[in-house]
Amino acid sequence: MPRHLQPDPQARRKGRTRDRHGRGVRGASVLPGPLSPRGVAYPGTSAERFDALVVGLVAQLERRWGVRWGDLQFGVEEAPLIPPDWAGHEVPLAALVRGSGGRATRIVLFRRPILLRAPARPEMSALVLAVLIEQVAELLGLEPNEVDPRYEA
Repeated sequence: MPRHLQPDPQARRKGRTRDRHGRGVRGASVLPGPLSPRGVAYPGTSAERFDALVVGLVAQLERRWGVRWGDLQFGVEEAPLIPPDWAGHEVPLAALVRGSGGRATRIVLFRRPILLRAPARPEMSALVLAVLIEQVAELLGLEPNEVDPRYEA
C-alpha cells in the first residue's frame, strides 16, 4: 500500500464506532474530504473518475493500435452541441473529428449521454470501452471486433 494511503497509527479515534441504532459513524469526520483523517483517499468527482476510466481504456487500446492511428487525441466533453435541425433520435455518445492541415484527429467522448445510458460502474465501463472501440474502428477502417475481441454489439 502506498505510504500516503496508509492510516496514521496515532490518528485513531476514541469513542463509539456505532450509533444508538447500530449503524456506523456518519458525517463529515468519516467521509472522504478536507475534514477526513489522514490516510483516507478521496475518490474524486464523478467527472474525474470518468476521465480516469477513459485514460485507462485508451492506454489499453494504445498498446495495440497506437502505431497505426498516428497523431490522435482523445477528449471528454460534457455533452455534444446538437444543431437545431438535428434529425437523429438519439444523442451521440462520441464523435470522430478528422484532422485537417496541421490539426490532429480527435476522438471526443460525451460524458453525460454515456452516464445517462449506463449509470452503474460496470455498465459504464463496458459502454465506454465499446464506444472507444467503435471510434477507433471507424478511424482505422476495421470492424470493431478486429480492434478488440472484447467488443460486443
